[in-house]
Amino acid sequence: MKQKPIEDRFHNARSDQSLVVIEGFHPLKHAIRFGVDLLEVVSPDLGELKDLQAEYAPDIGTKISDQVAEVSNDVFKRLGPSRPPTGVMAIARRPVVDLASLLNDPNPAPLVLLENPRNLFNVGAAVRAAAAAGAAGVVNTGNLDPWKPAALTSGVGLQFALPVARSDHPPQSDRQLVAVDLGGESLSGFQLPDRALLAFGTERQGLTQELLDSADKRVSIPMENGVSSLNLATSVAIVLYHWKLRQQPS
Repeated sequence: MKQKPIEDRFHNARSDQSLVVIEGFHPLKHAIRFGVDLLEVVSPDLGELKDLQAEYAPDIGTKISDQVAEVSNDVFKRLGPSRPPTGVMAIARRPVVDLASLLNDPNPAPLVLLENPRNLFNVGAAVRAAAAAGAAGVVNTGNLDPWKPAALTSGVGLQFALPVARSDHPPQSDRQLVAVDLGGESLSGFQLPDRALLAFGTERQGLTQELLDSADKRVSIPMENGVSSLNLATSVAIVLYHWKLRQQPS
């Protein structure tokens, strides 16, 4: 069977739920570090790509050079809505996440729940913070796909570092649900329970009343007078590092 043109392959991969399109070198390097299954890698400038790897990711060896194909700038521009600042794109298999297994994981690390986020860049940045802090994973409700290229770019490919999934509704489990909410107990003296399900809402609307009513605990991030909210990813980072730093040996 004749292979489809490269433009068609990248276009189709963007809507294929079993695949992801990775745009840019830094998301690609992290994806490779965490075991991505690459299907195709293309670049209009193999020299620049080699220099980027030598400077930022010598540890990934030949995983890019073994697969990358050089394409013209004109073709590269047609592979997506915008050209990534570092000229490389890839198609990879999307990791399969078993949500039930993730929820039942006995690991004491908290699991992050993003309730109906509105911005893919925020979702990606929250995943980045969760990966850095050692969270058990990230689940978001609503329509946004955390594996879209915009989220992968802002998350610098760290979706491959931990389980990341979407759910139609807030998942039910035996984890204690901890709602991050302005009306909660101050985080400064709060001890997160093991295996907590940490729920974060949007900057504008916060968490739904239904989720707040079902929460086992509520916690708030201390802020100065007159400040009413924080960016979603910032909130995720603050709460997770409050937990992480308490895990460090004294």
